[in-house]
Amino acid sequence: MSLSEAKLREAASIAPSPRQLAWQELEFYGFIHFGMNTFTGREWGDGRASPALFDPARLDPDQWAAAFKSAGMQGLILTCKHHDGFCLWPSAHTDYSVKHAPWKGGRGDVVAETAAACRRAGLKFGVYLSPWDRHDPRYGAGKPYDDYYVAQLTELLTGYGELFCVWLDGACGEGPNGRRQVYDWPRYYRTIRALQPGAVISVCGPDVRWCGNEAGHCRPSEWSVVPAQLRDAAYTAERSQQADDAAFARRVDRTDEDLGSREAIAGAGALAWYPAEVDTSIRPGWFYHPEEDGRVRTADKLLDIYLAAVGGNAALLLNVPPAPDGRLAAPDCAALAALGQKRQALFAGELTGCARLTADSSAEGHPPALAADGSAGSWWQAAPGRTEAVLTLTFPQPERVSCLVLGEYLPAGQHIEAGCIEADGRPVAAFTVVGHKRICRFAPVRARTLAVRITASRAEPALRLLAAYR
Repeated sequence: MSLSEAKLREAASIAPSPRQLAWQELEFYGFIHFGMNTFTGREWGDGRASPALFDPARLDPDQWAAAFKSAGMQGLILTCKHHDGFCLWPSAHTDYSVKHAPWKGGRGDVVAETAAACRRAGLKFGVYLSPWDRHDPRYGAGKPYDDYYVAQLTELLTGYGELFCVWLDGACGEGPNGRRQVYDWPRYYRTIRALQPGAVISVCGPDVRWCGNEAGHCRPSEWSVVPAQLRDAAYTAERSQQADDAAFARRVDRTDEDLGSREAIAGAGALAWYPAEVDTSIRPGWFYHPEEDGRVRTADKLLDIYLAAVGGNAALLLNVPPAPDGRLAAPDCAALAALGQKRQALFAGELTGCARLTADSSAEGHPPALAADGSAGSWWQAAPGRTEAVLTLTFPQPERVSCLVLGEYLPAGQHIEAGCIEADGRPVAAFTVVGHKRICRFAPVRARTLAVRITASRAEPALRLLAAYR
């Protein structure tokens, strides 16, 4: 089915909300899976483990935050309650929490300590609260459980400062009574919007989309403008991991690989800005297991995932699970630090500042220099009616170049569909969608000119970022 001009204009006009823009700027943040499963050795608990098992000897959220910072992360999301129902804060609405654990004599609060550590480290803080609860008898009873869940949401949203994200899981199994709950998603969303209006609601929410797998695999062309039906929480839950097994390591199904191309949206109804998040774990599991200490992903592998996700118009959420003593294990910390060093080295030799940037056309008030001035609020834009463009960096003398980074001005929409990079007139790389960021790496070349040739765009292309690196 071909795309009508009206549908093309609609797709080009859709833009992110302020909260989505702020979230996208974070790019890379971490997950902490910590809780009862850490002490039982399970991935999904059944809600019957005794609170007496929860007793970390050296809980150290400052260490978590420091390790995340060393990798270049800008935020941290904590599993405040996983599917087993055990709460890492002293909730007033259940006896299944740290309040009834021996840790700190029942006076501890992991959420409070983690939020404070994030503030000290300059990290944003977010919360994960599983709707599935395998412990609470109200689960599956309809409104009584929704009341309980909203009460717990309210505790987290009002007691721990500003949150950047509320991460809602799609898992929906049976509770202790053998029943499943039909989640009242609209009520959950209203509660979050009222109490934390700046927080994005992720995965089973309207703001941030699950990429479709938990293995770190990314689409080659990740559009943020997609069919609005993808925001339906039931659609996401239906495709989420629904069993405690290794199925999350599957690659994206081919049927889901193309969500936003002209062909994909031609037959769709309403469209929405629904950007992707790539979530994966540094280990095979999401919770800590000592037998996996030798299976931590290497810094090189983590860098590949980072470049594909953040450099492919998605955000990256990397899980790093603490051990039972409450600290991140040494192999994980080493991998994170090495990742940070590799990222810094890759982007250390910035060349744009010494080059002259020109374009074959520009809209009034948006000259090419604005694409390279380092400001997110200024941008180059092609002349009205132009959907192809060439921007050229000219260096004072030939320079070694191996990487080019592009970023669209997203308040104007996501427009660029394809292009290529030329060094002294020779093609060295091709790219598809750009969106928030496209990181193009290629074999090192020496060149006096580096040209970005945009060959297809849904409307006039607009770039807020253009940077070349050695």
